[in-house]
Amino acid sequence: MLVLVAVHALAAVIAPALVRTWGRRALYLVAAVPAATLVWALAHTGQVRAGTPVVETFPWVPGLGLEIALRMGTLGWLLVVLVGGVGALVLVYSAHYFSSDDPGLGRFAAVFVAFAGAMLGLVVSDDLLLLYVFWELTTVFSYLLIGYDPAKRASRRAAMQALLVTTLGGLAMLAGFIMLGQHAGTYRWSEIAGNLPDGGYLAVALVLVLLGALSKSAIFPFNFWLPNAMAAPTPVSAYLHAAAMVKAGVFLVALMGPAVADVAPWRPVLLTTGLVTLFLGAWSALRQVDLKLLLAYGTVSQLGLLMVVLGAGTRDTALAGVAMVLAHALFKATLFLSVGIIDHATGTRDLRELSGLGRRSPALAVVATLAAASMAGLPPLAGFVAKEAAYEAFLHGGTADRVVLAGVVLGSALTVAYTLRFLWGAFAAKPGVPSTEAHPVRWPFLAGPALLAAAGLVVGVSAPAVDRLLAPYADLYPTTGSPYHLALWHGPTLALGLSVVAVAAGVGLFLLVHRGRLRTGARLPFDGAAAYQRVVNGVDRLAVELTGATQRGSLPFYLGVILLVLVVLPGSALLAGSPWSGSFRAWDTPLQAVAAAVVIVSAIAAARALRRLTAMILVGVSGYGTAVLFILHGAPDLALTQFLVETVTIVMFVLVLRRLPEKFSERPIRSSRRGRIGLGIAVGAVTAGMAYVAASGRTAVPISVDFPGEAVSYGGGKNVVNVTLVDIRAWDTMGEIAVLVVAATGVASLIFRRSRDLDRRSGIPGATGTPSRARWLLTGATTRRQSVILQVVTRLLFHAIAVFSIYLLFSGHNAPGGGFAAGLVAGLALTVRYLAGGRTELNSAAPVDAGKLLGAGLFVAVGTGVAAIPFGGEFLQSALLDFYLPVVGHLHFVTSVFFDVGVYLIVVGLVLDILRSLGAEMDRQHETERSDVPAEVRDKELV
Repeated sequence: MLVLVAVHALAAVIAPALVRTWGRRALYLVAAVPAATLVWALAHTGQVRAGTPVVETFPWVPGLGLEIALRMGTLGWLLVVLVGGVGALVLVYSAHYFSSDDPGLGRFAAVFVAFAGAMLGLVVSDDLLLLYVFWELTTVFSYLLIGYDPAKRASRRAAMQALLVTTLGGLAMLAGFIMLGQHAGTYRWSEIAGNLPDGGYLAVALVLVLLGALSKSAIFPFNFWLPNAMAAPTPVSAYLHAAAMVKAGVFLVALMGPAVADVAPWRPVLLTTGLVTLFLGAWSALRQVDLKLLLAYGTVSQLGLLMVVLGAGTRDTALAGVAMVLAHALFKATLFLSVGIIDHATGTRDLRELSGLGRRSPALAVVATLAAASMAGLPPLAGFVAKEAAYEAFLHGGTADRVVLAGVVLGSALTVAYTLRFLWGAFAAKPGVPSTEAHPVRWPFLAGPALLAAAGLVVGVSAPAVDRLLAPYADLYPTTGSPYHLALWHGPTLALGLSVVAVAAGVGLFLLVHRGRLRTGARLPFDGAAAYQRVVNGVDRLAVELTGATQRGSLPFYLGVILLVLVVLPGSALLAGSPWSGSFRAWDTPLQAVAAAVVIVSAIAAARALRRLTAMILVGVSGYGTAVLFILHGAPDLALTQFLVETVTIVMFVLVLRRLPEKFSERPIRSSRRGRIGLGIAVGAVTAGMAYVAASGRTAVPISVDFPGEAVSYGGGKNVVNVTLVDIRAWDTMGEIAVLVVAATGVASLIFRRSRDLDRRSGIPGATGTPSRARWLLTGATTRRQSVILQVVTRLLFHAIAVFSIYLLFSGHNAPGGGFAAGLVAGLALTVRYLAGGRTELNSAAPVDAGKLLGAGLFVAVGTGVAAIPFGGEFLQSALLDFYLPVVGHLHFVTSVFFDVGVYLIVVGLVLDILRSLGAEMDRQHETERSDVPAEVRDKELV
């Protein structure tokens, strides 16, 4: 079973390529996948008939006790047959329904077969969490199929409506599953069924589960979304209604029914909502003029009937219910596919415009009439056998069952009425309506509906054989009296009389509607679609109001709200709990107090500053003070990194601040400054308190105490910090460098505003004219604002800084340094080169594409991790290499150095990208904007 699901997934992946190669003929090959599912299910018929389920179990998440538990009993077997058989025929039909040049055909084939695979996984899942996964996959795939034509607003709205309604119901169902699974200690339904809770707990869980089932199968009050889903192509509608998504809720009710049918909310909820859906859907079908929409409302009505019969909770109603599931799939798929042929042949589905089609396409008329007769419950078809079984089952119940029986008979009469309306509207010759021109219907196009209609006839005639196949499911319910068996003829019984009454009443009702003596245009007392729209509009309005109140476009406001929540919630918890220990040490050395005072004073001064540059410098002082604290605590690696990061951050700020106003605001902001200072002090106090409580509240020995030993024995280095980054916690570093690459790409895409502008990201040097002064740098001075002194200093220091960065890179395993710090040093060397000579000097110093440098670094880092796997190691596992080289002597080498090289390249690429985007590109844009300013004005500004 798992292999079949995997094959569906594989087919979904390759289907677009097949369609691009072979056009719509590729659908025949794709149809082989659900056809194989049908063959596999038929091959296990004997085992299922004997009452032995097919079981497969695979580990999923062993740590959480989750597993892929698959189980196919009689009910699952029936649904697998329908999912595979109907799915294969619909795909073959689609090869004639769609044109080869349809741009969405490849996507349709992929999503359709994925949908079939999700439905297959759903009906064979024994684990409720796995069932939920497939449940939501069918929701997602149905959303994609219903919204097949995204250019149509109706398709988009219908797809979104189906997604919202069924997803919300699915979330409620998940809560019910969790309640049942947590109580039983397992999520396998085959085990939960024998270990159910009792009382209100079980009632609440079942109501939540029923919310998911009712919403999925479009049962009142969720019955409005299914007719709107008719915006999908007709093959999708046929599969959706016959064997796929809407049957999921019916399947869930049938699956859980044997164990929970006697629990208080189960039977009343299903009987009530099912009968209401039966009447509302049938009455709405009588009002439709679109044949496809008529069938859609008919499906809603039939789903209500299925819920009533399967929800009654007896052995005979269960048998009638599964027989009705089979019959409904056969006749409803046939009718939808027939409507698709009518639409193709005539160009319309409007029954007011169709006339005389029965004479022009007699074969199509015969196929559709055969399926319609089964829907109306006429012998000798499957619909008659199933409906008579339902009548007989309710006849032998109590008063409540007799009331339900009356509702079922009335619903059946309405079904006969809209069935006759369908046949009359599609095929009859109508007075005053010109005969409809129709293209000839080819037999390959009609083959799928014809096979399904014939299957409905075969099932009806061979009812006893079908009974033997379906009886093992019905026998899961307790048996009272003589069990009922499916048969085409039971003699002149009361159930047969009710069938005659339903047919006669349906014919009379159709004649009343057809002759205008019974109006069907009256509005129903409850309109689910209107209620849904009111809810959606209310949510939209709430979103607008909430966005207007909170999303003001002010970063300080957003940050203030976040920090205020930090102060209020954790701060209140700290004050209420008072988790303070008795001992408290302010500092280890007075120098720490001095450094802390510098940090605090500079932070407060930054909050009070009016000028952006002043505030930035004060923030930098605060960062440098933090680096001093690291040194005083004996952490030179952290201090070095902090110094470098702070320096690069200052450079980035300067590059951006050049294009911003000098002051934060021209308005008086004394009160706001006080508020920011107060909030900052509160955040600092709360953060310090949380850090103190977390550190002093530790009860277990920290794992970091083992890092020094492991750094030497496993990482081959004495610098614990660097070995931790590239070996012990290499996965964390991998995630961080990936974020750096994404951030650099985002910055470049924002600054380089057009695709062709990204060419300047490569940094290919270009001449800007012959320099007029001595060339202290590679490109010389290019503008009057560049300092010769800075150029001389840069020429003296650049190469030394670059070499120092290489030293830090390779010494970091045993001394302060490493790829991150070394990359920052190299980035600072490029920064000095840019500040001294501008963007042309930067491009000359680093004539390489920053994006390629980032990609190369990520490739080296990932490649280092992958390289260990072929040698039997784990991803990112390091190897220690000791060998002797002549002249050089003994060498101790660790492969994680290559990982550090990748980090180095990424950091250099990031800094280079920032210099080219926030620096050089913003310079170019600024010069472009000022190109229209007179030269004398620009000269005055330079002075």
